[in-house]
Amino acid sequence: MSLRLSILLMSVLLSGASFGQTESDRDVKARKIALEVAGAFTNDGFKMRDGHWCGALKPHDLALIAVNLYAGNQYWFSIGAIDPARKVAVNVYDETGKQVTTENYSEGEKAAAGFSPTSSGQYFVSVDLIEGNESNFCLVYSYK
Repeated sequence: MSLRLSILLMSVLLSGASFGQTESDRDVKARKIALEVAGAFTNDGFKMRDGHWCGALKPHDLALIAVNLYAGNQYWFSIGAIDPARKVAVNVYDETGKQVTTENYSEGEKAAAGFSPTSSGQYFVSVDLIEGNESNFCLVYSYK
């Protein structure tokens, strides 16, 4: 197992993301921001995937979400964070932990990464708080 993959898997285990728990007002606000970002992609024919991931994010402490993706589809992963976050980032990794090339959008507490996988399988989406203090975030994704 590569060092990069080990670090990613540790991030999965240590992630501050909460899944399936009751959403707080802060989570709802973060989700609203993420949906605003994702809305731009629906204009291009992308459909919103059911479900979302919300949680707390500390500076430079990645939250990592595993997703199953299919070759031939296009995907956009959109995140939103609330104050005191000032800058966030989203990246995608293949099953070996290698970062994949994505088309990126970033504007302060909003970010998105889009790509088309060449092979079906499990991928990992990382959310990183680049600037600001601990904050809530939400991730949604779209496909076509």
